[in-house]
Amino acid sequence: MDILTLVLFLLGLGALIVGAEFLVRGASRLAAAMGVSPLVIGLTVVAYGTSSPEMAVSVLAALSGQADITLGNVVGSNIFNVLFILGLSALLVPLVVSRQLVWLEVPLMVGVSLLLLLLAADGTLSRFDGFVLFTGAVAYTLFAIYQSRKEGGGGEKEYAQEISENGLKAGGSLLTQIVSVVAGLALLVLGSRWLVNGAVAFAQSMGVSDFIIGLTIVAAGTSLPEIATSLLASLRGERDIAVGNVVGSNIFNILVVLGLSSVLAADGIPVPPAALRFDIPVMIAVAVACLPIFFTGHLIARWEGVLFFAYYVAYTAYLILDAAQHDMLSFFSWVMMAFVVPLTLVTLMVGAVRSLRGLRSESTRAAER
Repeated sequence: MDILTLVLFLLGLGALIVGAEFLVRGASRLAAAMGVSPLVIGLTVVAYGTSSPEMAVSVLAALSGQADITLGNVVGSNIFNVLFILGLSALLVPLVVSRQLVWLEVPLMVGVSLLLLLLAADGTLSRFDGFVLFTGAVAYTLFAIYQSRKEGGGGEKEYAQEISENGLKAGGSLLTQIVSVVAGLALLVLGSRWLVNGAVAFAQSMGVSDFIIGLTIVAAGTSLPEIATSLLASLRGERDIAVGNVVGSNIFNILVVLGLSSVLAADGIPVPPAALRFDIPVMIAVAVACLPIFFTGHLIARWEGVLFFAYYVAYTAYLILDAAQHDMLSFFSWVMMAFVVPLTLVTLMVGAVRSLRGLRSESTRAAER
């Protein structure tokens, strides 16, 4: 791989990050002007905006015949979003989880992950499969916006206050946000082209499959906007946006990114046997793990953040050992399955039982009053 390819890869990554920032900032303020709540902004506009690099890279990869990168990017990004981003965010600041996330969006994230496994079971995501996924995305987005406006998001008031504090005229501000969205999209298209070309060169020069490159380098690179958004939102106290961004991004990645890529790819997206056996089940397990963690007191504690982060390190280590066919792979897998995973399950179950007992005690005390 030559120096020019590496430079283009890094420039593409930078263009994706800057483009996503422009897109998210402009789209968030436009949504707030429409009266959409912060949680729904996090679940839809911010989540969709920060997932736009995945969209740009995956669609371009599908159109250019690099469909393995498309699937690896989405599966790897979803695992990265929950384990790395939520883990690191909760490690810095414990995250309060909205009831809506616990009872609606997280089960939906689990459901669409299982749907992906079902559709991919025949070894291909066809154009029809992509249409099914994309239709689900449209329905979910319309429902989320309708629900927010029905409950009164309060976004218009916040937006008006922001304009007042900054001394901006409404028309000029709206025009600025529209320009920001357009500029962000342009940078995303350009950056995605450079990033995909660089990733393919990496794969060819190192002898690593496109799918593994998509799972690791491309997935982490395209998830950088989610990292920046969630960490910044956590530190600023906007925890609905921090958590909603991750959950919404995972839903978006499966329904929109894979859905649209499958529709546009000439022969659909092939699903490697390794993805069916390991990576997609890991993605589903990560989504399911959110249920007990989110449910225990509606809080992602620091120790749970450490648990998530440690699992991402273990997952990455497994991919590296597997790609190198290292002698330690079998021992590492045995330790994870025999000790680490069961211990984690027991810990989560104990936490869930304690949380249920606490909720029952609160209900009893409330009834006695």
